[in-house]
Amino acid sequence: MRLQGKRALITGAARGIGLAFARAYLAEGAQVCIADINTDAAQAAAALLGRGAHPVAMDVTRQDSIDAGVGAAVAAMGGLDILVNNAALFDAGPTVDISRASFERLFAVNVAGTLFTLQAAAKVMIAQGTGGKIINMASQAGRRGEGLVMVYCATKAAVISITQSAGLDLIRHGINVNAMAPGVVDGEHWEHVDSLFAKHEGRPLGEKKRLVGAAVPIGRMSTAEDLTGMAIFLASPEADYVVAQCYGVDGGNWMA
Repeated sequence: MRLQGKRALITGAARGIGLAFARAYLAEGAQVCIADINTDAAQAAAALLGRGAHPVAMDVTRQDSIDAGVGAAVAAMGGLDILVNNAALFDAGPTVDISRASFERLFAVNVAGTLFTLQAAAKVMIAQGTGGKIINMASQAGRRGEGLVMVYCATKAAVISITQSAGLDLIRHGINVNAMAPGVVDGEHWEHVDSLFAKHEGRPLGEKKRLVGAAVPIGRMSTAEDLTGMAIFLASPEADYVVAQCYGVDGGNWMA
């Protein structure tokens, strides 16, 4: 029960990694707000998780929605101690095919969404005067370039940079800002990822996923549940002396 009595807000939490984190946080004694642009999915996820889970509508590309969502989380739980910036989008394609619309959409969600949700949560935590924990979801893609994934890589590199700057600034308020950099995480989103690589690399469907999983030193892709231990640690008092770091949870794909 390392998060007993804590109040967490997780964006993009109606499925996948966010939902796994919400389940793990609840098991550790926290209340959790399931924030998602899909309100029906957020409500269904909260109902599935049961007591202590609260659905929150949030579109991280709109400041009014961020502010309303953070406010709703505070109202539902009586305050806010933990934020996990998990909402993100992926796209891929050759450099010469990158569209301005795709670029702007990925930066709006992955970068601006992370920054301004962090800002809104930090304001609440500062006003409470009891500190807090903020975890930004980066990626191994933020540590290196990838030929067909330029924009996504750039957004995740920005998330790492935001984490470092915000971590150095907010620690004076007792707010620890850190990041996680997963590797390849199995789940329904990989059907979309695999289809993009199949299109641009001329591969049959499923081949890219198989090859990527086999190339991980540990021998497989991760599951969302493989990431929950680090997510719990960074949200807990055990991480009080951890500031502005980005932790790889990637099966050995990247050695920092």
